[in-house]
Amino acid sequence: MSQSIPGRGKKRLALFLIALAQFVVIMDTSIVGVALPRMQEELGFSPENLSWVFNAYVITFGGLLLLGGRLGDVFGARRMFTTGWVVLLVGSAVAGLAGNVALELIGRGVQGAGAALIAPAALTLLMKTFGSSPKELGGALALYGAAAPAGGTAGVFLGGVITEYMSWPWVFFINIPLALVVIALVATALPADGPRIRGSIDTAGALLVTAGLALGVFAIVRAPESGWDSLETWGTLAGAVALLGLFVLVQARRKQPLMRLSIFRIPNLAAANLAQLLLAAAWIPMWFFLNLYLQQVLGYSAFPSGAALLPMTAFTMITMILLAPRLAARFGPKVMTVSGLVVLAGALMWLSFVRVDGNFWVDVLPASLLAALGMSLAFIPTLGTAISSAPPQEGGLASGLVNTSYQVGSALGLAAMTAFAAANGATESGNLPALTTGFSSAFIGAASIALAGALLAAITLRAPTRAPVVEKEAIATRQ
Repeated sequence: MSQSIPGRGKKRLALFLIALAQFVVIMDTSIVGVALPRMQEELGFSPENLSWVFNAYVITFGGLLLLGGRLGDVFGARRMFTTGWVVLLVGSAVAGLAGNVALELIGRGVQGAGAALIAPAALTLLMKTFGSSPKELGGALALYGAAAPAGGTAGVFLGGVITEYMSWPWVFFINIPLALVVIALVATALPADGPRIRGSIDTAGALLVTAGLALGVFAIVRAPESGWDSLETWGTLAGAVALLGLFVLVQARRKQPLMRLSIFRIPNLAAANLAQLLLAAAWIPMWFFLNLYLQQVLGYSAFPSGAALLPMTAFTMITMILLAPRLAARFGPKVMTVSGLVVLAGALMWLSFVRVDGNFWVDVLPASLLAALGMSLAFIPTLGTAISSAPPQEGGLASGLVNTSYQVGSALGLAAMTAFAAANGATESGNLPALTTGFSSAFIGAASIALAGALLAAITLRAPTRAPVVEKEAIATRQ
């Protein structure tokens, strides 16, 4: 993976395309948030099913990440990178043109499939382009890492601008010109693929894990309507467990599985992935319900709602880049992970006191900035630990696993908190006290997840003798 593109200009262009990929796949997660109430009105989503606009993307994204990485190994990273952008373009067009709920969710699922091809290929191409120089690799990883919170920030803000001054379909159409530019520049900037390697593709494993996750999320979302004690709920959950169990069985028996199960024996790798999963399960519901609180209770329109979330996402980006890596290098990933999750839990409990007659400056801004701090402190060390724990030859698998953990946590956490909020009154549209109670319940539930994550991290994470390599390199590039 030491092949590089000659010429400083081409390397800069390559890094731009790779960082743009990370930016866009994260932006597509957050850009829909502000548009959700408009989409609910025009397409006929029920309050319980509205979260599927988010879940359809993250489930296919998370469920297919391992397959995307394997396809890149077999067919070539640049080829899969390009294919992913084509798939993302098609999905964006379908989602933007959708006139009903079913077509909208299909479009979002196709977008997620494209992102699952793009993300692992982008990291492989980054290593291929800059891996021969530790100094260059450190700088490239720093920019690549910064692209994620930048995408989240841009998604929230652009979602508000587009929904307010254009129309909600443009939150999807914005991907089309970006995809066309990337596709046009790929052959010029990115390293060519080598010969195709021999090997099978575990399509069955990819289908099983994606179907299992989707069925589990569906069961949780439907539970408030069908009843937690109903045969439908428990039958669906049993089906999800069976599919995921079959996935594990297939992985154990295949010679070339999507995921080598023994990798979890590596110290700290499983613990870091679990921390990422629970971090996402607490963080994403907070962002989702905070946006709904701003619009449905405080009465913000789309643009002010997006602008109101901008300080939180901008502060997340700043602390991730400038503060969290240095603190992790000084105090170690275990201390930072536990501390970050505890801070996030405290912020979520603060948000649970939202009021019907509240305001942004008192009820939203202080707690959201505290949540951003907690997220940043926990995210960087768990990500660095998850990647650096694996041997170098399995860095791609480790990256795919930690991305999958985050996306799975996002989907399951949002599904569970949506069900929790619905059970506590969030389905009563127009009833502000009921909506506020429901949203408050979701914040309390998310705080409980963050506290559970902190406790498990304290128990399972081992204190390494040195900081993860990724963190040291990122710090060195900024000194």
